[in-house]
Amino acid sequence: MTESNDRTRIEPRVLVLGSANVDTFLYVDDFPAPGETVFGQAGRTGLGGKGANQAVAAQRTGAETTFVGMVGTDDGGAFVRRTLDDNGVDTSALLTSGSAPTGAAYISVNAEAENTIVVVSGANAELTADALVSHDIDALIAEAGPTIALTQGELGPETIAAFAAASARGGVRFVLNLAPAAPVDAAALRAADPLIVNEGEAQAIARGEASAPVDDIVSWALATAQDLVGTVSTSVVITLGASGAVAATADGAWHQPSPRPAEVVDTTGAGDAFVGALAAVLAAGRPLAEAVRWGVAAGSAAVAGHGTVESYTRLARFDHAAVPAEAAPASA
Repeated sequence: MTESNDRTRIEPRVLVLGSANVDTFLYVDDFPAPGETVFGQAGRTGLGGKGANQAVAAQRTGAETTFVGMVGTDDGGAFVRRTLDDNGVDTSALLTSGSAPTGAAYISVNAEAENTIVVVSGANAELTADALVSHDIDALIAEAGPTIALTQGELGPETIAAFAAASARGGVRFVLNLAPAAPVDAAALRAADPLIVNEGEAQAIARGEASAPVDDIVSWALATAQDLVGTVSTSVVITLGASGAVAATADGAWHQPSPRPAEVVDTTGAGDAFVGALAAVLAAGRPLAEAVRWGVAAGSAAVAGHGTVESYTRLARFDHAAVPAEAAPASA
């Protein structure tokens, strides 16, 4: 997609297709070794799933956001719907399974704010390509009127491909956060503008055998992003945690450092804050470099609070008039 640097005001609207879970958090000093028992602290529950997280982040960054997902008829499903509603996300397209429970994730966070996550897909597994056809995804896209269609690798490859194709038919810019990395159809990857991955996912897509160099991860990511542009997808963003992110288009590649948070409390959901904020800024018609700057700022803000969507209260409401001028990407 050709990006404009003009100041034309566009009403940002994002349609998110993705997973929704009930997250259960446990805070521990250290993760247990196999066979070891440890005592946890301050267990709590909250909204989760990459799709639901990113929908809330996009809404909080100023885009009117519609979420398409699948939950059960249980208390977890009611919790997901209520929490999304409370965060301003449109849940009119949220589907309900008559047989599967709402998805669940069990998250342990250690004293260094690192996490381990076990996910039970539940109703998310029923969000298939056939389900999109049954619920007329083309009509939903036309009705929602999004400027960005966003999904993630937690869904099946066929579902992702069907959503990419429907976005193309509706003339909507398709953004794919391929997390985790999955064998998605090449046409869906080519349609991604951008494809957003972390360093491990980028390495899997690029089929690299050696680990990314810890001492110069930025240079490696810049080269990898440039290699993927035009061969795998239209544009590429590789997130690098505390080191920010790199991005590449046909015009070149660049590194966007991350603001340093005053305190790192919990890294859970920081990547989803990045993706949701980036999608919201793109939805307003702003260039990718500007969206990446918002993304790293959102991810940095998210790590300063516990949980996922609870930490997104720190995201500033997107103000079209206050966005800084855009800098052109430079070749790496």
